[in-house]
Amino acid sequence: MATVALLGTLDTKGEEYAWLLDLLHGLGVATLAIDTGSFSTSERADISSDQVIAAAGVDAAAVRARRDRGEMMAVMGTGAAAVVRDLAEAGRIHALLAIGGSGGSSVAAPAMQALPVGFPKLLVSTMASGDVKPYVGEVDTTLMYSVVDVAGINSISAMVLGNACAAIAGMAVAHEKRLAAPAGEHKPLIGVTMFGVTTPAANEARETLTGLGYEVLVFHATGTGGRAMEKLVESGLLAGVCDLTTTELADDLVGGVLSAGPDRLEIAGATGLPQVVSLGALDMVNFGPMDTVPAQFAGRNLYVHNPTVTLMRTTGQEMAELGRRIAAKLAAATGPTELFIPLRGVSAIDVDGAPFRDAEADEQLFAALRTGLAGSTVVVHEVDQAINDPGFGRAMAEALHHRITSK
Repeated sequence: MATVALLGTLDTKGEEYAWLLDLLHGLGVATLAIDTGSFSTSERADISSDQVIAAAGVDAAAVRARRDRGEMMAVMGTGAAAVVRDLAEAGRIHALLAIGGSGGSSVAAPAMQALPVGFPKLLVSTMASGDVKPYVGEVDTTLMYSVVDVAGINSISAMVLGNACAAIAGMAVAHEKRLAAPAGEHKPLIGVTMFGVTTPAANEARETLTGLGYEVLVFHATGTGGRAMEKLVESGLLAGVCDLTTTELADDLVGGVLSAGPDRLEIAGATGLPQVVSLGALDMVNFGPMDTVPAQFAGRNLYVHNPTVTLMRTTGQEMAELGRRIAAKLAAATGPTELFIPLRGVSAIDVDGAPFRDAEADEQLFAALRTGLAGSTVVVHEVDQAINDPGFGRAMAEALHHRITSK
């Protein structure tokens, strides 16, 4: 029978969770209740709050004695993530449902994000009509706005939560059937990163890989795009990565709006996945409209890409630091890794006659990469082309195919 895991504070939301459990049983699915109440001892829990805290590697008595709500929320989130990940991997649950306000949602979010893409996850939250990025992360969490606060069952909450139960029950049944079905033939999946200014190269790589028998997933390198691709790597869903556009690292370094965080470009290497990497759009940092660019950058080379996006050219010093960071990440990779350096420009506007052309700055990036990768196992290709010139994307795709098929 399909099983829905319910995660939440069974002490403060006991009435609501009892109602959810009964409704789910009536819908024909089994349930497994995970208690994340700080001091809860609910008899309805299948996994107690003590077990959740223990899964976080923390002593329950000690953390409770400190009565630090922020610390307790973080511990519960960490423990809940470990619990649901183990349950899903063991095939004991087929969907996850949580309800809550800001506190409950902050605990549920790490658990949702610990589950792979494709595993059903639904969060009913008072926070779901605002900035939902902290709750969704890079996975396919379904969010439902609770409309009224999660405080008892009334005519409105009964409709909203009833819909949530019907949705998660249906998803759980479908997921259980999918897991039980014989594994069908499917093309290996490849992740390719793209930006507007690297589109020709990314399209060429995509077309080449498609012709070689792969299914290609293209990710827009906007911060969430890079993280989403790496989440699929972490979930074991990709056969290789063509990381052509690493621009998110420039935003992380300088403070642009499209950072994917400091760990970008590390997951494929850590998992040993074949990867080919290039330097797409490292010549730029992204901001919003011109009037949102921080004052300290007023004298920099700024380019209005469109009314909502302003680009700033990276300096030679910044490019050198990016080279050092990328070299360290690639040198630490445990799987086959190749780097393609486009010597004549890293984006569509970093070519002769274009507004961001700065060969000296680019050379500082290249020099740092050469130094940082000397003696490593990374294969470095210095290509006398701009990144979007015909053949560059194809060469990356063919190199990745060779690495995958020769494993």
